[in-house]
Amino acid sequence: MDSKVTFTKGARRRHASGFALVDAVTSIGLTGIIMVVLVSVTLFSGRSFVCLANYVELDDKNRLAIDNLTRDLRECNKVTYCVTNLLALEASDGFAVYYIHSGSEKTLIRWKAGQQKVLLTGCENLNFRFCKRNTITNTYEQFPAATPQEAKVVDVAWKCSRSILGVTANTEAVQTAKIVIRKQGS
Repeated sequence: MDSKVTFTKGARRRHASGFALVDAVTSIGLTGIIMVVLVSVTLFSGRSFVCLANYVELDDKNRLAIDNLTRDLRECNKVTYCVTNLLALEASDGFAVYYIHSGSEKTLIRWKAGQQKVLLTGCENLNFRFCKRNTITNTYEQFPAATPQEAKVVDVAWKCSRSILGVTANTEAVQTAKIVIRKQGS
């Protein structure tokens, strides 16, 4: 009878140690799954925060650039030259003001009296176009001006983007504005 009791105790120990091993493997597996989920959520959240900060910075730069351009155009005496990537103005103080887009450097630069300021970086394309004030019938578009002296409205559009962790993201699809020159023409 004693041997039977001993056998039962030994079987219980072996049975109990088997459950401990299964429990340990199960807990390690569940802990691993939980850690993978936590790391994934953390990486996704971190990337989302970086994207939001990047978008805010890109939006601020676009707003400041359009504000500078609008101020200069509304106060200028006249447009002296305009092509797709260059806008030349005569400022109200008589100095020349240039807005120059460099496609290779992807920048928009404001140049006045020997001082230059980079307004935009990551500017993939930019287009200046000058127009007359009157609109084409049944549209919101203005007639194109043949010469800079006829220009009363400057239509500007650009597209900027940034890269996050090596991937281009947060493209500001198109920033556009039609800015009326107050002093030039009628």
